[in-house]
Amino acid sequence: MILECSMSDTDNPVASHPLPEPSRVSVSDRVVVRITGPGTDKFLQGQFSQQIDDVTQSHSPRAAACTPKGRAYCLTRLVREEDDVLMELPAELADDTVTHLRKYLMLFRGTSMEVETTARIIGLMGEATAKQLLPGSAGKMMAAGDSMVIQGGRLIRTMDTAEGMARYELWQTGELDPSLQQTLNDIPATTLVNWHASEIAAGVAALTPATKESFVPQMLNWQHVGGVHFKKGCYTGQEVIARMHFLGQLKKSLFRFSCEQADNLPAAGEALLDGERSVGNVVNAVGFPDGRMELLAVVRHDAADHLLVPESAPGATLSLLPLPYPVPEREPKATSDT
Repeated sequence: MILECSMSDTDNPVASHPLPEPSRVSVSDRVVVRITGPGTDKFLQGQFSQQIDDVTQSHSPRAAACTPKGRAYCLTRLVREEDDVLMELPAELADDTVTHLRKYLMLFRGTSMEVETTARIIGLMGEATAKQLLPGSAGKMMAAGDSMVIQGGRLIRTMDTAEGMARYELWQTGELDPSLQQTLNDIPATTLVNWHASEIAAGVAALTPATKESFVPQMLNWQHVGGVHFKKGCYTGQEVIARMHFLGQLKKSLFRFSCEQADNLPAAGEALLDGERSVGNVVNAVGFPDGRMELLAVVRHDAADHLLVPESAPGATLSLLPLPYPVPEREPKATSDT
């Protein structure tokens, strides 16, 4: 049964403030990919920044896939479903990402990687959503990445917002129990842009065609959302990622900013300026009805507290906002990026 959102982002191109909770969102700009076959774990272990043994029925961590130079072209979550592993990709990057990964998959006979056309992800905002769906989940899904098996899929805790709003992802790969489906339908629907705003408020970056292969995962704070395992073995890009970690070479990372008044949202990849000097790049941005905007940007640590402006809007001064997790690399005495 397809769950439709009763509101559209065409009708609501800006996010609500505050974000609505409880609410549900059809995360329609993501696709689910299934990796299946005897080489599944070995393939993923060699390409992703996550320790594949940590991907279990009760834990669904984030991961990154990188170029040999350590630049992320894929940010995802890995979800165990029996012997298979599911991952999610931005729809606009999915074809290129799958095509690229299949070059490595050819080494694993009998293992395949295909888009699950009937699967979908539903974003859930507010603690009440999980309690409504699974009354027994209280106390069992406390940390980001914690997951529970349900009939027809998985319920996964994701990163809370900096303002403390709990968030979940429902990965549906089959038919839900009718009573569960009815409970889900009873949760008020909201727009995709509100989910994007919650991702920004949670400090979770998303890649676009403009930012693919632009950043090492640590620049996107991926280690702080559980997406990098620094003690696993070799994988593509691991040498660069490990060197940055163990030698404390991280000079820029992901920050969250707001702007009180902006005529247009800055584009992904757009430069942030400190005077005439480029000191960072926009990753994701969202607008609100009152003209305010919020964005995530990778910025040099020594410039983040300066008066920064987007290149396309020199009058739109940015202000720092909190993230829901610490980033110790920014401290002057930090010597590593964990």
